[in-house]
Amino acid sequence: MIKYIIKRLIYGILVLLGVVTIIFLLFNVLPADPARMILGQRADISSVEAINKDLGLDKPLITQYVNYLNDLSPLSIHNVIDSANYWYFDKNKYSSGKVLFKITKSYSLFIKKPYLRRSYQSKRLVTDIINEALPATTILAIASIIFALILGVLLGIVSALKKDTFIDKIITVVSVLGMSLPSFFAAIIISWLFAYVLHNYTGLNMVGSLYTIDDLGRGEYINLKNLILPAFTLGIRPLAVISELTRSSMLDVLSQDYIRTAKAKGLSYLKIIFKHALRNSLNPVVTAASGWFASLMAGAVFVEYVFDWKGLGVVIVDALDKYDFPVLMGTVLVISIILVFINIFVDIIYGYLDPRIRLK
Repeated sequence: MIKYIIKRLIYGILVLLGVVTIIFLLFNVLPADPARMILGQRADISSVEAINKDLGLDKPLITQYVNYLNDLSPLSIHNVIDSANYWYFDKNKYSSGKVLFKITKSYSLFIKKPYLRRSYQSKRLVTDIINEALPATTILAIASIIFALILGVLLGIVSALKKDTFIDKIITVVSVLGMSLPSFFAAIIISWLFAYVLHNYTGLNMVGSLYTIDDLGRGEYINLKNLILPAFTLGIRPLAVISELTRSSMLDVLSQDYIRTAKAKGLSYLKIIFKHALRNSLNPVVTAASGWFASLMAGAVFVEYVFDWKGLGVVIVDALDKYDFPVLMGTVLVISIILVFINIFVDIIYGYLDPRIRLK
């Protein structure tokens, strides 16, 4: 099992290295000038050159790439400024780090927090921007997958038990529509219908984030009501997939010999369904749910933007609008890390539950 875990971790690191490389190349071949974005289009040449030097953009592309990896890595090599046990980077660029050992007189290896650089527009650390937005996206993704799991499993059970009936066909049609409905379009329609047309009955808002500013100036407070429509919209597609998976798996399990044996023993109908059939039908559902949760963390951009949910999606759209490359690179990288680690975690769980997987 240890060997299998190490193998999956190495695989995850290689995937992340590939993602980092693609992100770096993608945002460094675009025809845009960060110095002009920071200083404005009327900046003089000397100021532009000074900014490019400060950002390291005056160096060859391969040197910029190595420096980018060095900034991201928890273990990195930098010029030593102070020989004390705790050494600090330039406060305008880096966070504090601890020296592990000296390599040469001028350079040391030390451990530090990954440095995602600073926003071109706000000059804030990208890490701080992501830390503010990530909790909202995480809460939205968790609420969406819980909604999709509960309702999807229930609809799948009903559909399997009512196979080939009118109810089964209706659930199947709704599932197909849910899988094919674009998130952006669904968000607009749901926001308009439930928060505008039916506002007097639902009391829901068309836009709003997790935190709402009090009208009386008493600060911010958590407004869970604003979570309902974004979570519902984001959960539609995984709900449809989970519903169909549950139906298919339930039909397969209900045809097994041990189910017929349970019926012959006189066990109650509900006990057969929920204790025997459902329990053995959830493996593909868990697989889908774990994969969808990772996707929801990355795919909430359009939904967050439509509902003005202050998460990573809004940060990404705002950074795209302003060509704020460090923020874009940082958010894409964080989302990629989340995807990779969730997949590694799921693989390890499967390897533990099914030893045959470890042999692959």
